[in-house]
Amino acid sequence: MSYVEVPGAKVPIRMWTDPAKVEDVAMQQLRNVATLPWIKGLAVMPDVHFGKGATVGSVIAMHGAVCPAAVGVDIGCGMSAVRTSLTANDLPGDLTGLRSKIEQAIPVGRGMHDDPVDPDRLRGLPSTDWGDFWGRFDGVAEAVKFRQERATKQMGTLGGGNHHIEVSLDEAGAVWLTLHSGSRAIGNELAAFHIGQAQKLPHNQGLVDGDLAVFLADTEPMQDYRNDLYWAQEYAKLNRAVMIALLKGVILKEFKKANVTFGQEVSCHHNYVAEERYDGMDLLVTRKGAIRAGSGELGIIPGSMGTATYIVKGLGNEKAFNSASHGAGRRMSRNAARKRFSTKDLEDQTRGVECRKDSGVVDEIPGAYKPIEQVMDQQRDLVEIVAKLKQVICVKG
Repeated sequence: MSYVEVPGAKVPIRMWTDPAKVEDVAMQQLRNVATLPWIKGLAVMPDVHFGKGATVGSVIAMHGAVCPAAVGVDIGCGMSAVRTSLTANDLPGDLTGLRSKIEQAIPVGRGMHDDPVDPDRLRGLPSTDWGDFWGRFDGVAEAVKFRQERATKQMGTLGGGNHHIEVSLDEAGAVWLTLHSGSRAIGNELAAFHIGQAQKLPHNQGLVDGDLAVFLADTEPMQDYRNDLYWAQEYAKLNRAVMIALLKGVILKEFKKANVTFGQEVSCHHNYVAEERYDGMDLLVTRKGAIRAGSGELGIIPGSMGTATYIVKGLGNEKAFNSASHGAGRRMSRNAARKRFSTKDLEDQTRGVECRKDSGVVDEIPGAYKPIEQVMDQQRDLVEIVAKLKQVICVKG
């Protein structure tokens, strides 16, 4: 579908979904965003749903301002994926052992490595000046500097919630590795600090929603936030790169005889800010639960722990600020999912997938998410599908 335009106070709200089927609270969030004095455009993806701070599945383009709560607390959260030379025939019939080896290599939930991962020991990790990266931690907000040791030990860890590691098969039978994670606890604490700072600023006192407090260009608070924001976005990207390298190590060890090789790694943020130019104007584009889908750019759109993930190529639709959905999107809250579904439902909906099937992940059940096929159909003018993947292993935090 192409977009539907809903009137907004300062800008129209372009929606790649049926506005009548969006929750009232999410629509109100979008209307509130459209009242911001600095807003130049608002695009809404088909996975849209109510979110803390701002609507998940929204792309907010502003001039001279950025809203830290719209970026969210998992700064730089996103996906990475890589195709392997393995095929379905190479996989063992019982995948419990492989899942266990992955969980041993990559801490999940609130876990961390006993000692920081040594990048020099990882095969295939992109070249990075780690000394410079960690050196720049000295320049982040004083309030979080005491967290450096934890941040180093959480580099290369998954986290919880909807974060996951998957071993999947494409329609040709090729094995893919995918994962979803962000900037871990350090990103959360940096975000919380700056959201609090923004809400104290005088220019934000008259906003219709205090969560939409912004930093303004050419001010010290904006400079401080952007410094910490970009560092956390880089942390998230490196975190995924380290995990992919650890995951490759597991595969190489478990399938020694197969002489496994790996294809091009695909990686994309879906909670972040980028400086982009539209209609002759330099804008700060916040993608809250949305990926960049510029012409020819590769991205990843996952469904849920029992449904498909899509590798996509962007079509460069500027009406959507070159964006697409970040996933299927929740159709009910975590609490609602826990009340509605049982572990038996989880077992039924994840049949054929080697994964946790206990009460701790019932809120991640596929039934709590929108149908990914429908979401993909609604954004045919935003992306084209390169590969469709179906998981056989799903590791959750």
